[in-house]
Amino acid sequence: MKDIIEIAIGDNRFTTLVAAVKAADLVETLKSKGPFTVFAPTDDAFKKLPAGTVEGLLKDVPTLKNILLFHVVSGKVMAADVVKLKSANTVLGKPVAVTVTNGKVSVNDANVVITDIEASNGVIHVIDSVLLPPKS
Repeated sequence: MKDIIEIAIGDNRFTTLVAAVKAADLVETLKSKGPFTVFAPTDDAFKKLPAGTVEGLLKDVPTLKNILLFHVVSGKVMAADVVKLKSANTVLGKPVAVTVTNGKVSVNDANVVITDIEASNGVIHVIDSVLLPPKS
């Protein structure tokens, strides 16, 4: 079974995410034993950000790293368990809100569009927006 990074690299919906993970020097972290739950924004999710945001973040590694860590939860949390949560603590140390409305799961303002892509070191849930950590 492939790890989280290998799955992301092999899926052409995550080219921006993979570039960001490489720029933030988080490849080895996300290849480690984990387990991790990653809320993975697609390339389309990154395109929703204001023009120039991604390019700016690729040059601002500390901010980029914080944003990426805000998409990761320690442990392997499958969709059946995510729906039971009201929030989840990210590895950045700040929680994300989890809501379920009419059977659809959201993490903060992002909709979970694909669940339970299992990896050797965790699980990936695909989201349609980039999660931005609170300022403070």
